[in-house]
Amino acid sequence: MFIGFFLSLLLTIVPFSGNFINAATPTAAAPVSATSFTQGVKKTVLDNGLTVLTKEVHTAPVVSVQVWYKVGSRNEVKGENGISHQLEHLMFKGTTARPVQFGRLFSALGSQFNAFTSYDETAYFGTVQRDRLEALLTLEADRMENSLVGSEQLTSEKRVVISELQGYENSPGYRLSRAVMRDAFPNRAYGLPVGGTKADVEKFTVEQVRNYYQTYYSPENATLVITGDFATEPVLKVVKETYGKLAKRSQQGTVKGNVAPSSPVAPTTKKAPIVLKQPGSAALLQAVYPLPDIKHPDVPAIDVMDAILTGGRSSRLYQALVESGLASSVSGGAAELIEPGWYEINATAAPGQELSKIAQVLQESLGKLQQQPVTTEELNRAKTQLQASYILGNQDITSQATQLGYNQTIAGDYRFIEQYLAAIAKVTPAQVQKVAKTYLNPAKQTIGFFEPTQPDGKPGTSSAGSGRTVENFSPGKPVDPAELAKYLPPATSATDLAKQSLPEEFTLNNGLRVLLLRDRSLPTINLSGQIDAGTEFDGNQKAGLANLTAANLMNGTQTKNALTLAKTLEDLGADLSFSASREGVNVSGEGLSKNLPILIQTLADVLENATFPADQLELSRQRSLTGLKVQLDDPRGLGRQVFQQAIYPENHPFHSFPTFESLKGISRDDLLGFYQTHYRPDSTTIAIVGDFDPVKVKTLLNQAFGKWQATGKPPVLKISSVPLPQTSTRLNKIIPGKAEAVTYIGYNGISRKDPRYYAALVLNQILGGDTLSSRLGTEVRDRLGLTYGIYSGFAAGINPGPFLIQMQTAPLDTQKAIASTVALLKQLREQGVTEAEFNTAKRSLTNSYPVDLANPSNVSSIILDNAVLGLSRSEIRDFPQRIQAVTMAQMQQAIEDLIKPENLVIVTAGPGEAVPKGG
Repeated sequence: MFIGFFLSLLLTIVPFSGNFINAATPTAAAPVSATSFTQGVKKTVLDNGLTVLTKEVHTAPVVSVQVWYKVGSRNEVKGENGISHQLEHLMFKGTTARPVQFGRLFSALGSQFNAFTSYDETAYFGTVQRDRLEALLTLEADRMENSLVGSEQLTSEKRVVISELQGYENSPGYRLSRAVMRDAFPNRAYGLPVGGTKADVEKFTVEQVRNYYQTYYSPENATLVITGDFATEPVLKVVKETYGKLAKRSQQGTVKGNVAPSSPVAPTTKKAPIVLKQPGSAALLQAVYPLPDIKHPDVPAIDVMDAILTGGRSSRLYQALVESGLASSVSGGAAELIEPGWYEINATAAPGQELSKIAQVLQESLGKLQQQPVTTEELNRAKTQLQASYILGNQDITSQATQLGYNQTIAGDYRFIEQYLAAIAKVTPAQVQKVAKTYLNPAKQTIGFFEPTQPDGKPGTSSAGSGRTVENFSPGKPVDPAELAKYLPPATSATDLAKQSLPEEFTLNNGLRVLLLRDRSLPTINLSGQIDAGTEFDGNQKAGLANLTAANLMNGTQTKNALTLAKTLEDLGADLSFSASREGVNVSGEGLSKNLPILIQTLADVLENATFPADQLELSRQRSLTGLKVQLDDPRGLGRQVFQQAIYPENHPFHSFPTFESLKGISRDDLLGFYQTHYRPDSTTIAIVGDFDPVKVKTLLNQAFGKWQATGKPPVLKISSVPLPQTSTRLNKIIPGKAEAVTYIGYNGISRKDPRYYAALVLNQILGGDTLSSRLGTEVRDRLGLTYGIYSGFAAGINPGPFLIQMQTAPLDTQKAIASTVALLKQLREQGVTEAEFNTAKRSLTNSYPVDLANPSNVSSIILDNAVLGLSRSEIRDFPQRIQAVTMAQMQQAIEDLIKPENLVIVTAGPGEAVPKGG
């Protein structure tokens, strides 16, 4: 569960603009047909006031069910900050008829589920195979009326929520935003953090939360959205039978916060900046400007203005702040909500740059926008960015349901997107100039600076930790899935899943491998690729070289400079990016299907002809240095590095991580040498999924990549096997100014082609594959309330990666959480798993797999990964059968081979109180 603090989930799929890096054609693009988003939607209002939106989408055998409640932090009064978010957590604790953790029920159905709280809404969503639709509807109806809000549930979940909030406190950006928002909106709920404050959460009473639930979780205050592979009339019949009997609960006049206030009176003089001087890494700036509400006619022009300012590399603020070397990043976004919202701009300073200078250049850029009309080229690009982001952001049914739920709840009409996109197409330069003048007024600005008190970015210090943990911890009995089954609504019938189409695979003459899968359901393209040029080739002395090379690919070729490359894609609503991981450089591309030729030609150009301009290398080096500071100041980043380096010896490729020294020592010649050695057609694999003609694509690929040749054989690493530590190892890293600790527990694991892999997946599903339904989640999160999130996983690649457990805890809870985790591993090792657990885990994995395949972006990644890992083309189809074929004997063998409680590496990073005195 997560809160919509930065509204990040919604930025690409709902009508307020974010830092769009998708794009639109400078030759004015034809407006997107907005009706395609709402075509086939049926709106039904039940007698009890529940709004039901149904949309049949028959592209995959899955359905999405979402319930949106029109209540969020906007509705909270003084002393209640965070009550909406607290209630969201409690909605998973069970009902009077089903007094079990709902996460377990959803997991047993194979649902991919979650929930979030934001300013105006709280939403619950799940996507399942189509035969489980009725079961999902039944569960959501049950918790709409019968949720358990008792002292036992509230006590344990308060601890979880406080752990979540304290985790946000680890982020300097969160702390700055909280200070800026409170100053910008001192008398409005929007000025308070969505998740709440520890002080308020600690004081919530059962009566308070129960009253809030009774007031707002009522049918007439909710929208039920169903999208996917179903027949409308029979499903509506089920909805009326299931939800129609729920009574209205809220009384007229009790619902708070639903009347929008008049716009706040702006100050007449410019306010002084808020300055936070606290432990941290990079210097940050945030500026906030008041905006009108979502229904105001200026909203489309505001969003176009934002795309011009922050929409990708060609945007004005990126050019003024990042390309100039002042900032390492800049982003912006307009929050247009039920009540008047705000526009915010965020920037991270480059090393050695002053925030006051960034603020000055920011103001100059905004002033220029106010004084001169934008160019036709900029305007058309911004429009296309917005239009394309809606199409690309709605490729799966979950996103389509989210779009409908958001518009119905916040704008009061699911068809809002139609008028919104129609208005976007009509925005003029004069309108952009007008909204810039109206809303980006320096006198209305609230600006904040975060000035770190540890600007050198040194990593945390070590504290000696005991090699032992408390041994007398006794975990509770594992939940019996047979007991759980009593509460599970039945599936309607076994789904006859459509056979997954297999990709066509071929190799170009130069050795470049290609996988193509045609999908005509949407006018989009999803491209995934991998080049065998990952960080495993770095070595400790040049750690960061693979990343810097990948980051500089788009900085210029023999015929195009960085800005021309950016515009080539952004003008068309396309995106292409490269990032280095351990075992390869990941290529990610997306766009409208008509723009596939440009996407492929640009990809070929940068892979064959990158020039690595010296000035751009210096800028990207500075951004990498800033990123390293941020990573070493983050308990997750530092903890993972220390954990990895404790597992793998210094000469192992998985041991190396960038340092300030290694990044500063990398030259342009190093990049050119790495590029010429490792970027080869016979080391590259590309997967394309979407609406294309395979014959034309083959011709296109041969034309684009035909001249790319390599000599000799590609470099190969011989990676030695890594033994387990002989005893348990405990390490602690202290980072000043943090509120929560992050702990990693584990050791070296297995590769993807290990014959035990499928048994390990089933084992992991039982142990910690899901925070709400696994043994670790049940014990450490649900029963003890020690962590907001705990999970386990096998990082199984071409080579064995770590088996790890990760959790976030309050410093004083860390020891107990580690002890309980170790005890659970011992229990698993000694007692094994039950037949019911085993079968439930297999069903959960196989039932959720079709949901993955319902998203074209996921499909391109799965096809690529299978090819790179040396698996057969049919793996995408055969995966569920391979899981089902795992036997109990194989599972017991996997436990014996892979669960080693005596050999754990345990690393904690965060505040210094993780180990008690004398421990």
